Amino acid sequence: MIEAFRRHIALTSDEPLALEVDRAEGSHIFLKDGRKIIDFISGISVSSIGHRHPRVLDAIRTQLDRHLHIMVYGEFVQEPQVRFACNLASRLPDSLQTMYFTMTGTEANEGALKLAKKFTGRSGMIAFERSYHGDTHGSLSVTGRSVYRDPFQPLLPNVTILPFDNEAALESIDRETACVITEPIQGEGGIRVPAKSWMKALRARCDETGAILIFDEVQTGFARTGTLFAFEHFGVIPDILTLAKAIGGGMPLGAFVSRSELFDTFRRDPPLSHVTTFGGHPVSCAAADAALHVLLEERLADRALEIEKHVRVRLRHQAITEIRGMGCLLGMQLRDAAVLRSVVRTCLDRGVLLGSTLHSDTLVRLAPPLNIPIEVLDEAIDIILSALDEQTLN
Repeated sequence: MIEAFRRHIALTSDEPLALEVDRAEGSHIFLKDGRKIIDFISGISVSSIGHRHPRVLDAIRTQLDRHLHIMVYGEFVQEPQVRFACNLASRLPDSLQTMYFTMTGTEANEGALKLAKKFTGRSGMIAFERSYHGDTHGSLSVTGRSVYRDPFQPLLPNVTILPFDNEAALESIDRETACVITEPIQGEGGIRVPAKSWMKALRARCDETGAILIFDEVQTGFARTGTLFAFEHFGVIPDILTLAKAIGGGMPLGAFVSRSELFDTFRRDPPLSHVTTFGGHPVSCAAADAALHVLLEERLADRALEIEKHVRVRLRHQAITEIRGMGCLLGMQLRDAAVLRSVVRTCLDRGVLLGSTLHSDTLVRLAPPLNIPIEVLDEAIDIILSALDEQTLN
């Protein structure tokens, strides 16, 4: 299997993990060699209710017996899409009631950028240093790190990258700006939480200039930071909200959400000015609706805050310079890159899957499932501390 994997699957690094997965359940991934791995990154914030939650599996099986793909999204009335849209809308502000379902986060961000440009009639776009919004051309254009952008230049024109969490820089937002896109908490950029005052100043500047404010909550959404959506921490509501990852309960799904006034521009000049074949797939929407019910009924936003408190109390070590973030989106800052590489490798060998971020070689991302049992959480922390102890001795 490994040989076929290397020959026929397009690899994304020179040294893939190449773990042969047999199955996954709850907080664990089971490998074909018999090992059991604690998934401490939740498939990069996807499996927030764990792998193969029974409620999600039941919803998938029920929808499989009804129908799969019928028609491109937005033309047929498909019950799973409408049911989930109503459920999600009931948890959102009045200005975020209309949604366009996609397959992925980068596709959601692409749609949000198009919607902002078409509604405003402007072309300028603003993003922030160290941001990450996806790898397709439009999303990459507003991703704030040149090491990923430069190999694919030229990207979209009229994009300005500003310093993150810097109020003075917001003066660059003007009446030529179609939109400003930001993560409420930067994920790949190092789990960076901005000041509440900066978020409010950003909202005010967009209001002043008529620029559309887009919040990319692909990673921060669905209770991971301790509220259903991270924007709730800051008391600021975006004009467009983009979602993916945990939204589908393990199935591929994304969305961008706004008010009907903006989406009306997609219906004319020309009609069907934004379409997707598989966005809002009925099986994914059925799974998403079940997953949202689980998040709410099991109060997993509150559980995320409990996990954060537990991690901050227990995960203390002289090799750790900082634990930052919110809820179950935390960053463990280590003293140097060599320590990080060794710790991540040692933890994997001992049964804990950790992840670094694209933008930092000294920050380990900690993003366990929100319903991870406390004994499994402690087992993972014990392994991390043991790996850090060995580095200190060395």
